[in-house]
Formats: sequence, C-alpha cells, structure tokens
Amino acid sequence: MCTQDTKKTESPVDKEENLSNDSSKSSINKVETDSVLENYNARREADRERLKKEFGDTADTVVFTETEPTTTSSTTTTTTTTTTTTTTTEKSKGVPWRDFDDGAYITPKMVKPGGDKYKANKFNQVASDNTKIDRSVPNTASKECQAIDWPAKDARLPHTSVIITYHNEGRATLLRSVVSILRNSPPELIKEIILVDDFSNDPADGQIISQVEKVRVLRNNKREGLIRSRIRGAEIASGEVLTFLDSHVECNKNWLEPLLARIAEDSTAVVSPIIDVINMDTFEYVGASADLTGGFDWNLVFKWDYMTPERRRERKKNPTAPVKTPMIAGGLFSIDRDWFYKVGTYDEQMDVWGGENLEMSFRVWQCGGQLEIVPCSRVGHVFRKQHPYSFPGGSGNVFMKNTKRAAEVWMDKYKEYYFAAVPAARKVSAGNIQDRLKLKRDLGCKSFGWFLENVYPQLRVPDNGAVAFGAIKHKDDDECLDTMGHLTDGTLGVYPCHGSGGNQEFSWVKNKQLKHLDLCLHIADPPKAGSEVKMKLCTETDNVDQTPRNEMWDVANNSFRMVGTQLCLHVLKVEGGQKVTVQQCDRSKNQQWKFTMSGISK
Repeated sequence: MCTQDTKKTESPVDKEENLSNDSSKSSINKVETDSVLENYNARREADRERLKKEFGDTADTVVFTETEPTTTSSTTTTTTTTTTTTTTTEKSKGVPWRDFDDGAYITPKMVKPGGDKYKANKFNQVASDNTKIDRSVPNTASKECQAIDWPAKDARLPHTSVIITYHNEGRATLLRSVVSILRNSPPELIKEIILVDDFSNDPADGQIISQVEKVRVLRNNKREGLIRSRIRGAEIASGEVLTFLDSHVECNKNWLEPLLARIAEDSTAVVSPIIDVINMDTFEYVGASADLTGGFDWNLVFKWDYMTPERRRERKKNPTAPVKTPMIAGGLFSIDRDWFYKVGTYDEQMDVWGGENLEMSFRVWQCGGQLEIVPCSRVGHVFRKQHPYSFPGGSGNVFMKNTKRAAEVWMDKYKEYYFAAVPAARKVSAGNIQDRLKLKRDLGCKSFGWFLENVYPQLRVPDNGAVAFGAIKHKDDDECLDTMGHLTDGTLGVYPCHGSGGNQEFSWVKNKQLKHLDLCLHIADPPKAGSEVKMKLCTETDNVDQTPRNEMWDVANNSFRMVGTQLCLHVLKVEGGQKVTVQQCDRSKNQQWKFTMSGISK
C-alpha cells in the first residue's frame, strides 16, 4: 500500500463534559416481537419484488465490479445515476487492503494548490490526504482493557457486518475508515463491510474502493439520508451482528471484540465504543474521557454528561465493565441483527439525519433492551463544526420533524416539555406515525415515565405549576442567570450557558414566583432601583394574593418585571464582574432575558 507522511501524534488527553445514570432492564414478549420481524421480512420481500417489476433482473445485478471498476451492467453506467438502490452479489476474495493503490485512489481528488482545504468536507482535507491510510493511533484504552487476552475469546464471538453510509465523503477518510476496520479486527469476525453510497456526486468513490477485500457497495438512486441508507445496508447484511459506523472514523486496537463479547452475553444490549476525537484541523488522534454518558435536554438535543463522583468511584472498581447510558450518540454502535429487526430498525419516515439516535434510544430502553458504552472499545471520529451537505427544507426543519416524531411516539404526556422548549416544532408536520405507535403497542413498551424514573432520573422534570422552566438566557449572548453556587440570602450572577441545569435551572410558576429549587428571587422591601436581587426561601402558598409582592415577577416580552413596579431584572457590569439588580424598566439589552422553555402550563 502506498503511504504518505504524517505528523507523529502526541499522547492522548482526556475530554470531559457532564452526567450519570443507573438503569434497569425489562423483558419483551417473544411471540409479539417475532410477529414484528415477520412483518419486516414480508415488507422487504415486497420491496424486492417491486424493484424487479420496475427494473427487471437488473435490480439484483452487480453495480461495482471488483476487477474492472468502470464496467457496469447494461442499465447502469459510471456517468449516470438513474439506477435503483442496487446490491453487489457475493464477491470473490478481493484485493487485500495492503495491496490496494491508495495513492491512485486519493490523488485525483486532492485539493489543488491554492484551493480551499475545508470546502468539500468541512474538515482539513489536506491534513487528511497527507495522513497515512494505515497509520497507528495511540491505544487509548485503559491498562485494564489492554491486559485482556482478546484472541482467546474470539472463537466464541459472533461475526459482524459493518455498515457505513456516506455522501461525498473525502476519499482518504473513507478509505482510512475501511482500512482501520480490516487492520484492527480479527478477520474471522468481519463478515463484510457494506458501504452505502447515498447518491454521491462521483460514483467512482465507491466503484474503486469496492475492489478491497470484504467491501460491498450499494448506491442509492437518489438522496435517502443516513437513516434509510442504514436500513438498506442492513437488509443485505449477512453478519450475526450489525455494526454501524460513520465514514470518517478510525478503529483502534481491539475495538471490535469488546462490543461483540457484550452482545454475545446479552443480545438485547445495544453497545457503543468510547468515541475518541480526530482533530478536524490536524487529524491528530486524541483520547476521550471514559467518564461520559449520553444524555439530552427537553429540546431533544444530544449532549455528553459527566458522571457523578459516586458513579465514577463505582466504575473504578471494574473499569472494563459496560456503562449503562440513557442515550447513544448514534453514529457508532453494534446491535444483534435479529434484535435490530425485532425492536423496529429505524423510523424510515425520518429524513436525512438528526434525532434518529434519540428515537432509537427511547425505543430500545422502553421496549426491553438497554444501551451501553463499552469502555474497552475505542473508535476515533472526526467531529466537524458544520455539515458539508445540504438538508432538503433546511437542517432546522428536518431536525424538528425527526425529533417531533420521536416525541409524539415515545414521550407520552412529557412531549409537552419538548414543545415548550421547541415551540416552533408545533407547526412542523411530523407525518404519519401510526406504524410506529403500532410497533410500540405490539412490543408492549414501557412508558416514558418509566424511562425517566429508571433510566434517566437526572433529567429534571419541570415543577408542578411551572409556566416556564430551564435556563434564563441573557438576550444576544451566550450567558445565563446563575446562582454561582450561592444559597439562602445569596446573590446571583451571569455565567456562560452550559445547558446542564444545576445552578442555571429556574422556573416561573403560576403564582409568579421565580424559583431555583425552593429558593425564590426577591429584593428588599420596599423595592427600589439599584437593589441587588437575592435568593430566599420561597413563601409556600397556592394563593397568589398571599405571595409577597417582592418575590413576584411578570415575565413577558423578554422582560422580567417585579409585580406592581416598573423595576426590571438588570445585569450590571461592575469591577471584577457583573451583578444582577433591578433598575427602571427601559427595554435595554441589559434587561432582555428569555427562558429556554416556556408555555408549559396554561
């Protein structure tokens, strides 16, 4: 294999963010789930028959050949994209990855001198192209994981089909993903690598790489998006386990065995590696913290949560054990093939990308499975700041449609908190969800209340009677009202918004109190301009007439005004920082605030 020079990577560092979670497992009715599997198989066979009627026998022909990548069937050419989604036939052994001419594959698509190295992929393509295709990355697994004798376990592990979808992916990153799989996996455990080309501009990206051993390529005849493309890949997979990866990853040493070993122990476990970071600018490989789990806020945006000290101490007792997680990031995971179909694959009515990981996470937990991060498995991923491809209708609308579908099907009455956090979603059509509701009934899935109690108790549910909830964000910047760790009679400040609740979590209730837990925002009586806002124990009453006026606030039009006055919540810059006061209402920027969730309770 041709190689290219690259910088030597430095020692990995930990990346830490926020959460914790304990969860329990539920059972599933085998007769009902087998019925669901039969329905899926029937639908797949019907799709195959429909394709044959439309395209004849060519619906099952080889699109990308092994020895002559520019030769195609009579109904398909390398310069057209009017084929159906087409699968390869069983291929012969193929070219060993070490013998594949990576230079000939990558060079034609390299950035021309003076060109924009970020334009095509939104990462530094020059850095990627100059990084060895078969480089060795730091082994970021713990010493306890590295001490495990995985070869001794291989004979008892199921084999897997690896499914990667891509759209206009950089050739070097795509090839490096494939090579890292083949290089760092026991060959007997890799049944095949299925690349689903989601209608990339250049079909040759897949045609050429399909020469590599164990690689099969499908090409969609139109953009389908990650969700439907993954389903198409799964439909032709023959592995006992399905492993889904992104197209810009690098699998670390012994990445696969821990995932398969956990599924061999429990076929309902959906397992993810620890996702290391490949720097988008330099392509340096950096180890991620093992103390993170996946979570979300009521806006249904995925986030990493840092484990509590108690949970970290517990994990240290057995650092190789799987870690239960409420949510998976979605890009990288393994799942038993039969379980994938029994539990409902993906929601095919979701578009392009976004929200599918939440839907799958809710569904797996509520319908009898569990999600886990396996700390001995490490896979690097290029995290980009923006998407290199377009979303039909706009990325915001696509994400809202997808997350709204998840909320409508799986969140029961708690979906109202999602709509409070994302009010624009009420106006977005979620499409028909009856099939997904039927799946939920057929599987006898548990409620979202059960999920909150048993899987993600750390997610705060708004107080009873709350009209608005969450962080109080200062308009036009990324700073939020913060208790700064103060308690009774303490003052408030502003601090960069972190989205993790805690010191930045407030609620506005029906009797007009602004609350942080059992503390209320108040000012000294009589109220006057310049008074500093402090926290005191709330006066507990459901009768608004009995609530002290100096802890009552009107919240409207991005303004927080003390009831019966013309004094508004105001952030005042002072030497050494900022303090929160009340001043005469003037609609200035310093008086503009907004809850992240509003309109909860009428």
